[in-house]
Amino acid sequence: MLEEYEKKRDFEKTPEPPGGGSKKGSKKPIFVIQKHDASTLHYDFRLEVDGVLKSWAVPKEPPKKAGIKRLAILTEDHPLEYADFEGEIPEGEYGAGKVEIWDRGTFELRKYEEKEIIVTLEGKELQGDYVLIRTKYGNEGKGWLFFKKKTD
Repeated sequence: MLEEYEKKRDFEKTPEPPGGGSKKGSKKPIFVIQKHDASTLHYDFRLEVDGVLKSWAVPKEPPKKAGIKRLAILTEDHPLEYADFEGEIPEGEYGAGKVEIWDRGTFELRKYEEKEIIVTLEGKELQGDYVLIRTKYGNEGKGWLFFKKKTD
């Protein structure tokens, strides 16, 4: 599951975790959002699913209120150990730039289908029901919309 992640990185040069460990401390699945100041500033939204972190790059700050939609681009799965990663990815390496944790917590999976994911996030910055909907736009079906669900 992590072949693409490993192929893009030289672990002799980057401080990113190679994965393969057995990080699992919470009974509930975890999520993390990392602010990543790479070639362009973006936020990496990651959900623990099937033993890895499913990952999306979100070009703008994730929405805290309903009514704001953000583009989210599906990226490669990351190892669970990446949830704790903060640091500087060196110049010349994939994703070069500063990574810091913007939010983290646990979530409840409400729906997980090929074109729609609904989760209830319990973080410091983001709380409540969030939706990811796959769009027909974007490279190879990797374009998603990410937004906070309106409360009834």
